[in-house]
Amino acid sequence: NYRYREALVKWDEALQLTPEDATLYEMKSQVLMSLHEMFPAVHAAEMAVQRNPRSWDAWQTLGRAQLGLGEIALAIRSFQVSLHIFPMNPEVWKEDLSWARKLQEQQKATKTESVQALAERKELAQESIPDYDFESDEIVAVCAAIAEKEKALSAAKTMVIVSASGTVETVTEQDNCPATPDETLYIRAR
Repeated sequence: NYRYREALVKWDEALQLTPEDATLYEMKSQVLMSLHEMFPAVHAAEMAVQRNPRSWDAWQTLGRAQLGLGEIALAIRSFQVSLHIFPMNPEVWKEDLSWARKLQEQQKATKTESVQALAERKELAQESIPDYDFESDEIVAVCAAIAEKEKALSAAKTMVIVSASGTVETVTEQDNCPATPDETLYIRAR
């Protein structure tokens, strides 16, 4: 009657009385899936499988819960175990396993498409980088201007000198006056 919360309370009460009953865990898992609580549903189904590993319906419920979490490969394995236990179950063959395999194929196709799209974007990004001509007249003129500016700056070097007594002095050195301070009088010079 779609009274899932009430049913969940009843399953929990029953599990307190008989904690080893795999069927109760399996049914609790189904109720949890109806409430879209997939992680607890997987846990309950795993408990059912753990309590009775020969229960084909527990494996089927576990597979469905795993599909709800998006674990397609695990779900396929669970459905295969269910079919190994009860091979004549048409519901697992026609609905569950075929649906899981279709999802797996779609997932593989999506991954392939995303890899191709990433490769195309990478190619496009590489194509959009312009190939500059570094020997053009404009580039040569800019480099020459930068070199001239650097010459002017390097012609007048500035040093900050700190004496042993703590006095700070700024000295500008010219190319024609290459005098260096006496190292015995000064601590640091830059």
